[in-house]
Amino acid sequence: MTREFLDVYEEHVWSVYGFLAYRLRSVADAEDLTQATFERALRAWDSYDERKASVRTWLLAIARNALIDHGRREGSRTRSGLAWNVRLAGGPAEPGPEERLGMSPELAAALEGLRERERSVLALRFGADLPTPDIADFLDLSVANVQQILSRALRKLRRELEPEASVAEGARAREPKRRDREQEEPGPGVGGDG
Repeated sequence: MTREFLDVYEEHVWSVYGFLAYRLRSVADAEDLTQATFERALRAWDSYDERKASVRTWLLAIARNALIDHGRREGSRTRSGLAWNVRLAGGPAEPGPEERLGMSPELAAALEGLRERERSVLALRFGADLPTPDIADFLDLSVANVQQILSRALRKLRRELEPEASVAEGARAREPKRRDREQEEPGPGVGGDG
């Protein structure tokens, strides 16, 4: 193994792991796929071309392919294609505390309710810590589209995780409109012929 590849590993291992951790529910699976990603990268290191992609983008593409392969191998598919690791029949439905990624069950459930593209954008932004322009390049989307997807996904998560805050926020947003209408339109028996 070259010193250069070791430096790449040290610099990008947590981005790859973070991306995978957002997509899987099991610590062991995220660790295994991170290892598989770097094994594949090492085998292909001589063919890496920095003119085509940054090292991090290249590694994340390998990680995404490893995730797809894992989903096919395990038969763990959701309605959108791969996403979360669903246990096979006979195994526990929820991972035990030793397998969780530090993610609350509420957050995991809320993430499951998102669309595939929304989960991908969140995993790249917060798991892999990619900036919006890099996510746009990686997913072949415009920066504005990535920002919109990210904003929409975060709003959905907030509504799911803080339902009482969302209700209060919605009420506050409607309240000024009501006050404005009440001032403009007199109610029954107010200022009329009566």
